[in-house]
Amino acid sequence: MEVEHVSSVYDYVSGAIAGSLGVVTGHPFDTVKVQLQIRQANLEVVSLRECYQAVKTQNLARGFFRGLSWPMLSYGIINSVFFGVYGSTMKLLNADISGKTPPDYTKICLAGGLGGLCQLVPAVPIDVIKVVLQSQIPHRTTESGGKYYKGPIEGTRDILRSRGFLGMYRGLPTQALRDVPASIAYFLIYEFLIYHGVKSFPNTSSTLQNFVFGGVAGVVSWALIMPFDVMKSRIQADNDRKLYSGFLDCVVKSYKSNGIKIFYRGLSLTSLRAFPVNGITLMSHIELMKLFGEKKHQA
Repeated sequence: MEVEHVSSVYDYVSGAIAGSLGVVTGHPFDTVKVQLQIRQANLEVVSLRECYQAVKTQNLARGFFRGLSWPMLSYGIINSVFFGVYGSTMKLLNADISGKTPPDYTKICLAGGLGGLCQLVPAVPIDVIKVVLQSQIPHRTTESGGKYYKGPIEGTRDILRSRGFLGMYRGLPTQALRDVPASIAYFLIYEFLIYHGVKSFPNTSSTLQNFVFGGVAGVVSWALIMPFDVMKSRIQADNDRKLYSGFLDCVVKSYKSNGIKIFYRGLSLTSLRAFPVNGITLMSHIELMKLFGEKKHQA
């Protein structure tokens, strides 16, 4: 029992380290993506080029890496919960995750969904602050006329003071609709690919397989839930509730203003970001687990 307990701790520790490594890689892409999803000019969505130029005109700290300190530290917590709960649940269900036996997709769905659900506790307030900070590029008030925050601490204090604890969980239902299905899809796709990859490419480095299959799983899972990501960004950027009263109101107004295409706003940039971020995150997690003595997905 003590060995199992230590083994579960490794899932949380490696998830924390891997999550921090992944977020640094993808933050510049994420900043431009958020700009694409929430910025408007005369009720018309601005182009990728305009968003890129707006971010580029700032220095790195206030532009591409605006708000990075917050997710870099906190995404370690998110991924610690995400991978930790998934790994612990799979162990509890006695599921084989070596990649050498056929995956039990029912158990993967349960573990992935639970991991996605539990990580919402730290993920939603972290995303609220990140999106608000990213929406304030260039140096200006938010689209809804809110305050400009110098950093995550100031933003957190102001939201807690003006809107209370619930203000930090703005967009929770929408983020749940995004994260839980995405988590299930992510692990389903990865476990499917790694099982067939080990069989089809037995001489290929397991590290390379984990990077590639993790990246593919990330791209596909993000593409599946992209409409919810767009709505989440818009709702959380509007933390004062001046533009949208909730999820359905955001969907209706976004559709009326920009049509069906708005729901896939930023998909190409998200896919470009998702491959290296998810590849590095999952590869790092598994390599760390090997370092800790956990035999996971070795070719």
